[in-house]
Amino acid sequence: MARAVLVPLCLCWALGPAAASAPPNILLLLMDDMGWGDLGAFGEPSKETPNLDQMASEGMLFLDFYTANPLCSPSRAALLTGRLPVRNGFYTTNAHARNAYTPQDIVGGIPDSELLLPELLKKAGYINKIIGKWHLGHRPQFHPLKHGFDEWFGSPNCHFGPFDNRALPNIPVYRDWEMIGRYYEDFKIDLKTGEANLTQIYLQEALNFISKQQASQQPFFLYWAIDATHAPVYASKHFLGTSQRGLYGDAVREIDDSVGKILKHLQKLGISENTFVFFTSDNGAALISAPKQGGSNGRFLCGKQTTFEGGMREPAIAWWPGHIPAGGVSHQLGNVMDLFTTSLSLAGLQPPSDRQIDGIDLLPAILQGKLIDRPIFYYRGNEMMAVRVGLYKAHYWTWSNSWEEYSKGKGKL
Repeated sequence: MARAVLVPLCLCWALGPAAASAPPNILLLLMDDMGWGDLGAFGEPSKETPNLDQMASEGMLFLDFYTANPLCSPSRAALLTGRLPVRNGFYTTNAHARNAYTPQDIVGGIPDSELLLPELLKKAGYINKIIGKWHLGHRPQFHPLKHGFDEWFGSPNCHFGPFDNRALPNIPVYRDWEMIGRYYEDFKIDLKTGEANLTQIYLQEALNFISKQQASQQPFFLYWAIDATHAPVYASKHFLGTSQRGLYGDAVREIDDSVGKILKHLQKLGISENTFVFFTSDNGAALISAPKQGGSNGRFLCGKQTTFEGGMREPAIAWWPGHIPAGGVSHQLGNVMDLFTTSLSLAGLQPPSDRQIDGIDLLPAILQGKLIDRPIFYYRGNEMMAVRVGLYKAHYWTWSNSWEEYSKGKGKL
């Protein structure tokens, strides 16, 4: 075990105040395994994300934004509960620093005792939809419609496969309660070419939902959690071969195009100034899948599954025309758990008082340029591996030879 090492990280600056607004629609755009260095706004040299770069120029860029865990399931559980995985049940104790997640052969999921963001937003009259990857349990009791969502189009797991339908079936795709098909059978993914139309399907689902809610004059919460940048990476035919970065870049370009269309749709409907949008990722880029199937964590060390900066620090952009000053850059220490508390604040709701909430309200940082003093904890499983306070990070546990120790079973999922 290595001794704690203090490492200076960054300098900080903030923006001036901005006006408050009425409770808005809330749109959280959560990417899968997208790295801090994958966007032009974060320094990616090929500049293939013009729409996300424009989103950043019109809103606020967060350079010090983190996940709560460097793996999909616990990160998503933290986002939707505002609580560290060691509090919300997404951790394990059966091996040192072993993460917890929910592939289709695991029977567990999000505990009934947890209060998820959509459950609470219902109190303020929100209509809630999840599009894409749930990953908090696939058994009926863990279904997203049992945890506050009104609508769902997507899958309980990632698009792994194809499977032989003997030992394992292919991953199902749902519309609300009904299974409408399976990956590789009804929703094609060509592993040889990387072609799949899923991002276009998820885009159309988002546009249709936004239009429907705008027509009904009801506030909405849309959780757009797509997985095109998770291996096996995919993109639609129109985007295949268009990136200098290969197939992974094709997927990023399609996501960028889709985000651009969503933001333009909000503007066309006249609701952009009443819709708070936040873009981020669930964990760092999966370097184990690189270079063809993984992204970039920029200048940061390592990636997904590790508690080095490359595994935990995420791209993050807040966008709210007329409320967030354009071109802002914040060094506020943020975390995906903050999206829980911030969304409740936007809706005029208080966080639950009967449990520890780890996420903070980022609105003072976003709207008034304030910097809130708070720590960032880096967990794997039930082990706190590191902590950041201010400009410094103390790493209590590191791999001295990551591949050698990984081969011995240390640090695996």
